[in-house]
Amino acid sequence: MTTQNGGTTDAKAPGLGILGQYVKDLSFENPNAPQSLMTQPEVPPAVDVQINVNAKPMSETDFEVELKVEVKAEDKKAGRMLFVLELAYAGVFRITNVPKENMQPLVLIECPRLLFPFVRRIVADAISEGGFPPIMLQPVDFAALFRARAESATAIKS
Repeated sequence: MTTQNGGTTDAKAPGLGILGQYVKDLSFENPNAPQSLMTQPEVPPAVDVQINVNAKPMSETDFEVELKVEVKAEDKKAGRMLFVLELAYAGVFRITNVPKENMQPLVLIECPRLLFPFVRRIVADAISEGGFPPIMLQPVDFAALFRARAESATAIKS
């Protein structure tokens, strides 16, 4: 047993801590401004959102987890792109006392879940600063993404 912050903790208890988080890359393209900002589209724009999770080990206990988000909005009727946003947002996580078989789900499900609220805010702010109504990303089921990725990897090996 060790003492931490006035309480006793089990030295072998699983731990997940965020050592830092940051924007790795942010791009906002507004290719048809100012014309695209001066007229309202007759129909709502087609918005496509893609989200991917990548992780790489930095040491035995530390992992960099990256959320990559791409948002494209297009005025289909006018045949023009309104905007393209690309964001790579990452965090460095320290994971301790977690069995190896639980490590991958923890890194690819729980870590992105902790980063997502920050990604959501950055995306909404960037789109708003670009002159468009902000888009609030819907919550992401990172467990489903993890399962789909695992199934895809299994299908490729077969």
